[in-house]
Amino acid sequence: MDIQSLYSVKDKVVLVTGGAKGIGRMISEAFVVNGAKVYIASRDAAACKAACAELNALPNVRPGSAIALPADLSSLAECQRLAAELSAREKKLHVLVNNSGATWGEAYDSYPDSAWTKLLTLNLQRVFTLTQLLTPLLEAAGQASKTAGTEGRGEDEGEGEGEGVVTDPGRIIHIGSIDGLRVPQLPTFAYSATKAGLHHLSRHLAVALGPRGVTSNTLACGPFPSKMMAATLRDFGDAIRAANPLGRIGTPADAAGACLFLASRAGAFVNGATIALDGGVSLVSKI
Repeated sequence: MDIQSLYSVKDKVVLVTGGAKGIGRMISEAFVVNGAKVYIASRDAAACKAACAELNALPNVRPGSAIALPADLSSLAECQRLAAELSAREKKLHVLVNNSGATWGEAYDSYPDSAWTKLLTLNLQRVFTLTQLLTPLLEAAGQASKTAGTEGRGEDEGEGEGEGVVTDPGRIIHIGSIDGLRVPQLPTFAYSATKAGLHHLSRHLAVALGPRGVTSNTLACGPFPSKMMAATLRDFGDAIRAANPLGRIGTPADAAGACLFLASRAGAFVNGATIALDGGVSLVSKI
């Protein structure tokens, strides 16, 4: 299979939550410039509209490729409204990127109960809520790719493929964190716990939804330039870069490449994976 087909996301329908800023904005742009139709959702309606205007103005991007669907994703009613509106517009959703999230850093002795409520709701509970609501659209995308078992036949491909096998499933990509893999040095107790929970939720969804033609994978991201990381990078950026085996932080191309892989035919057999997108820093001992 040629590389253009293997990594193509052309004409796929994508929803990126928190897609107007930070890593979400990087991911949204990657899909738009590669021919996908991208819906951007976050509670900041102005930011959603501004991001879509910028993306639609990029060279070689089809008009209307980026569409704003503002919603407060911490709210059950807003998730329901978003899912209903998307379902009214589209028959299939090929890719759901669960990126919206929040953090909270505060010393252990004063860490507030409200931080747990806010982060558990947005970072974990509503990820399940929105995914559950959009599963019919994700299933429809996978069912549309069913093959009679002849796709990819060759010396090394096609063996074991039977009647009605989904070869291009619906995809769920969760944006996790290396702080869900290791214990962070900063006092972000609820954040690290919710990201660890998100990683395991993704694995659970992989088993539950795989038979329904939908995969679930996680990118455990290290430091990237974003509003959430701005203060940390300002104060500790040099040390963070020096501690990384690759000597840098993440770039838009890094986030883009990982998502395009998971969303394309190249990543169709990856299910339940937690990929550390961090240059190897999570492997480095602090002792």
